[in-house]
Amino acid sequence: MTADGLPRTAAPGDPGPPPGLVVVGRYDERPGYAVQRPHGADSWLFTWTVAGRGTLRQGHTETSAGTGDLVVLAPGTPHRYAVEQGAAHWEFWWVHCGARPSWTAWLRPHDRGDGLYAVTAAPSQDVPHPRVEAAFRRMLADARWTGAGAPPATTRAEDRVAVAHGAAARELALCALEEVVLLTAGAARATRARSGVDPRVRRAQDLIAGDPGAPHTVESLALGVSLSPSRFAHLFTQQLGQSPMRALREARLQHAARLLEGTDLSVERVAAASGFASPFHFNRVFRARYGLPPGAYRTADPMVGA
Repeated sequence: MTADGLPRTAAPGDPGPPPGLVVVGRYDERPGYAVQRPHGADSWLFTWTVAGRGTLRQGHTETSAGTGDLVVLAPGTPHRYAVEQGAAHWEFWWVHCGARPSWTAWLRPHDRGDGLYAVTAAPSQDVPHPRVEAAFRRMLADARWTGAGAPPATTRAEDRVAVAHGAAARELALCALEEVVLLTAGAARATRARSGVDPRVRRAQDLIAGDPGAPHTVESLALGVSLSPSRFAHLFTQQLGQSPMRALREARLQHAARLLEGTDLSVERVAAASGFASPFHFNRVFRARYGLPPGAYRTADPMVGA
């Protein structure tokens, strides 16, 4: 559904779309464009810059956004965003929605304060990431799905804003937005974490990330990167600041969080699929990590613990 009549800029006090909807759009704005919400929005706001530059302010925190930058604003805090002073334009995708709890772990390293998260693209990235661009375009098309037949394959030329009203359309749109979060935050994490990291340690990280539920041990990971267990454990800890088993536990907890949110598997099956042999141990470490036991986390408000 196209959002006919949706205002292009917010009037003073406009809370923005409610959190129960997913509203997605793409704008290319010129100098003078600005949106200000003195009371913030009721929903999360995600922006991803295609070209040009914008400035986003949340509370007392401000950031500049260029090509490939993802900036996320939490609800309830005064914010303002505009074409950056001196820039010729700002072309960007934006999404108002409720955020999924599992995105917390990906966005937390990019917390700038006051509920503003800025995921900065690699310095070498001067063109939009094609897969991120495709995910936004798919989101715009999926938001128009009524639930009957197949979702639209493409967007219409006149579509610039769409509102996902139906449950199926909302979930499809959120799946596409989750891809955006994972691609942008994952690339930023890899760029930051892997700079100067030994290739054997990077390989071990890939083994863990590829199948966190597998029965990995220090010995099996060391064998996979052709190092002795003692040398591997020392090198991994020295370069990443945490032991291989601690990194494995974090990966398993993130995997479990995704399963709790995206499936109806029982907590016991989630624990087993994530590599935890004991459901009791899983409940204890999950609660310590996320602040809630697994069952409560599944039904918690979006971005709990952010």
